[in-house]
Amino acid sequence: MAKTTENILPSGEKEHVTLHVNGEDISLLIEAHWTLSKVLRNGCSLTGTKEACDAGACGACTVLIDGIARPACMLLAREQVGKKIETIEGLEKNGQLHPIQEAWLEEYGAQCGFCSPGFIMTTKALLAKNPNPNDDEIKEALGGNLCLCDNYEHIILAVKSAAKKIAKGGK
Repeated sequence: MAKTTENILPSGEKEHVTLHVNGEDISLLIEAHWTLSKVLRNGCSLTGTKEACDAGACGACTVLIDGIARPACMLLAREQVGKKIETIEGLEKNGQLHPIQEAWLEEYGAQCGFCSPGFIMTTKALLAKNPNPNDDEIKEALGGNLCLCDNYEHIILAVKSAAKKIAKGGK
């Protein structure tokens, strides 16, 4: 069967795309093979999305795509046109941290901090779907995120604390 090449640009050629990131439309020139993590970091200067494994195995680059936690290193940026993309930078509003970010600080969810944005974005997706998860549900939801500092106990406490904060009226 012949391979179709529709909408594939030769290497080095760029196309205009508009991505909806953190509530704003951002127009960019990108190459067809660029990942969303590359475009967010280098094209949008949103460096909270970390690049680590480039294989979708560590969770450091997790962002929300239409509310679903996804590894940005495994997504082509051009395929995200028309979708709502949310990064860690989009959580803080008017200088006020999101309740999940507050909980992360209060419960010492971050040690080195490298994995925190991915864990926080995954937690946001979890709590939107399940506002009061138990330990097993938290572990299952966060199973695609790795913490090299082995800070999982504090991360689970942070998720529980965030759930309580949101239930009390946080966003």
